[in-house]
Amino acid sequence: MDLNFDLYMNDIVNQARKDMNNAGYEQLTTEEEVDSVFKKEGTTLVMINSVCGCAGGIARPAASHALHYDALPDRLVTVFAGQDKEATQRARDYFEGYAPSSPSFALMKDGKITEMIERHQIEGHDVMDVITQLQRLFDKYCEEK
Repeated sequence: MDLNFDLYMNDIVNQARKDMNNAGYEQLTTEEEVDSVFKKEGTTLVMINSVCGCAGGIARPAASHALHYDALPDRLVTVFAGQDKEATQRARDYFEGYAPSSPSFALMKDGKITEMIERHQIEGHDVMDVITQLQRLFDKYCEEK
């Protein structure tokens, strides 16, 4: 593989991780971290990150801006599809009834999936539409902070 391409991809991945960290999401990079967080009581928003354009242009900005709201999940976490493969697969094991999709969002409550916002609900939509979808989930399953 071309060294310049590898460096370019590393830059994209690092920026994608930084975007999520800056928004307040905890990176889950191992199966053990996923199990530990997902088994906690309360609500957890999981952002399944990706290097695709709709992740950078729509999903990550929506993940950040949706948090300017009264009702919020107890925890914010992210797994990175294609990068942290074991953690991502372990997270997907919890998403019963949903096909693998990235980027996407999963809202967990007491260790169980409640609903997902899948790639087809992100790609081709604008950021505000995804924010609205996220905040609808917050209203339905989360408490005001």
